[in-house]
Amino acid sequence: MSDSPDSLKNHLLLATPQLNGGFFAGSVTYVCEHDSDGAMGLVINHPMDVRVEEILAQLSLANEAHPHNEPVLAGGPLHTERGFVLHGFDRRRRWQDSVAVSGDIQLTTSLDILTDIAHNSGPSHALIALGYAGWAPGQLESELEENVWLTVPADLHLLFEVPHHKKFDAALSKLGIDLGKLAPYTGHA
Repeated sequence: MSDSPDSLKNHLLLATPQLNGGFFAGSVTYVCEHDSDGAMGLVINHPMDVRVEEILAQLSLANEAHPHNEPVLAGGPLHTERGFVLHGFDRRRRWQDSVAVSGDIQLTTSLDILTDIAHNSGPSHALIALGYAGWAPGQLESELEENVWLTVPADLHLLFEVPHHKKFDAALSKLGIDLGKLAPYTGHA
């Protein structure tokens, strides 16, 4: 799979008011893959009522010396039992099932990264999500034509340093858009 010039890989999708009321209402989705086979992404601003420490305990990985109180994210409505770790590239360590999304960002699905996170030897920046968002071939392009999403290039600061509840506004500000001025409907000229 190669990245086409039109690929939104390593971009953020910002839900427009058209998506109010559903899973994606107010969401910021990081696009991990986008090509002719479709697209896959993780919602990065919908924290669940589950803490990373709880997931680590369920996997018998909890480490009392290094508690992890940050929330697990609802990464999307598909395969919500499946875990994903979105993290910054770490030159010190490679994990079994890691895929480079960009030169700075990787996506890992193997248990070895959670073991390292539990012992504070994992990546310095990481988001843990359950589930993902997926689009069939051409589906995301169609939704973009219908103005369901706004897009903005991703950056490490917005992904890992901006608090979850501020990510949407921070991404909008990169575009110079005021949410209050977005109409809840779209039209075509």
